[in-house]
Formats: sequence, structure tokens, C-alpha cells
Amino acid sequence: MTDFLLQLLNQGGYIGIFLLMMAENVFPPIPSEVIMGGAGVLVAKGEMTFMNVWIFATAGTVAGNLFWYWIGARWHEEQLKRIIDRWGRWLTFEWDEFLSARNIFRKYGDGIVFALRFSPILRTIVSLPAGVAHMKLWRFVLFTALGSGIWNAILIFGGQALAPLVQRFEKLAGYGVVAIVVAAVIYYIYRVVTWKPVEACEQDEQA
Repeated sequence: MTDFLLQLLNQGGYIGIFLLMMAENVFPPIPSEVIMGGAGVLVAKGEMTFMNVWIFATAGTVAGNLFWYWIGARWHEEQLKRIIDRWGRWLTFEWDEFLSARNIFRKYGDGIVFALRFSPILRTIVSLPAGVAHMKLWRFVLFTALGSGIWNAILIFGGQALAPLVQRFEKLAGYGVVAIVVAAVIYYIYRVVTWKPVEACEQDEQA
């Protein structure tokens, strides 16, 4: 599995990393930790450079978040609610999570876009209220790039640091990658299965 992941990243190159990181921020359950960790191993082996991986990965993250920013800027909250009610099951986020991100955004301002880049759940969702609030595009891009740039750098450095262990315990590392991917898929399936529309949740509470 480790060899397959490294070959996939190597063949896809920097453009492939850009597309994977963009997809990771648009549609679950693609774990960025696996993508960046694998890229870090390739950096340690000299098959990629840290700077190029970091630039393309961060650009992909920003592009993925711009998708949700654009959705938020294009539609009002009433329209977003209808979209989330319809597609929230497959996107694995709910209306109350959007409201939570919106309230945090309103309370702490633009800088929260930077801070929530380190939150596994709210880091993408916060792009929606940022768009709804018509946060200035250059500020959104700046804070998103800063936050995701730091996080991506940490993951790449982590992959580099673990590269000797990955090569030494290749089979065990392969099991680790499989475990992370399987865990992400199981969590995604759990979210899909247990998801309820807002109206259903309100009816349960009233009952």
C-alpha cells in the first residue's frame, strides 16, 4: 500500500498533489495527512522538493476552500439551508455545523478563517459563512493560505521525519496507511448513515 501511494503521488506529480488537496477540501473522505505524509516521504527520497510540494498543496487547499467561499457568496442562508438539507448527508456536514461555524466567524472575525484551518471539521465549513458575509476575497485567500500553509508544512515535515521508519518498516507503514484510509472511510459512512435533515432533528427533539 505504501509503494502504491508513493507511486501514485510520484506519477501524478505536483499537479496531482494540487488536485488531491483541492478534492480533499471539496469532498470527503480524502485524508490530507496521507497525501502530505506520502509527499513528505518523496521529499526525503529526493524525488520531490519540499517547496514545490508545499506550494502546490497549499494552492490546492486554497482552491478547494474557494469553491465553498463561492457557494456562500452566491447564495443566501435560506438557499444554503435547502442545499445542505438536500446534499448534507453526502457532504457529511449539517446545518447546525454551518451555524456553529457562522457564529464563530461572526464572533472572532476574519482571523478565524486562519485559526480553523487546524480544525478537522470546521476548517472547510467556515468558508461558507465567510462567503455569506462577503469577506473580502484577498483576506480570505490570505488567511486560508497562511493557515493551510502552516498545516501542510507540518505534515510534509512529518512525512520527511518518518521516511526512514517508513522504508525500514515498509509493511507496517503500509498497514498504517490502510488504517488511516479505512478509518476515514468508516467515519464518512458513519456520518452518512447517522445524518438527519434539520427538520427530522427538530421533530425528534419535540417528541
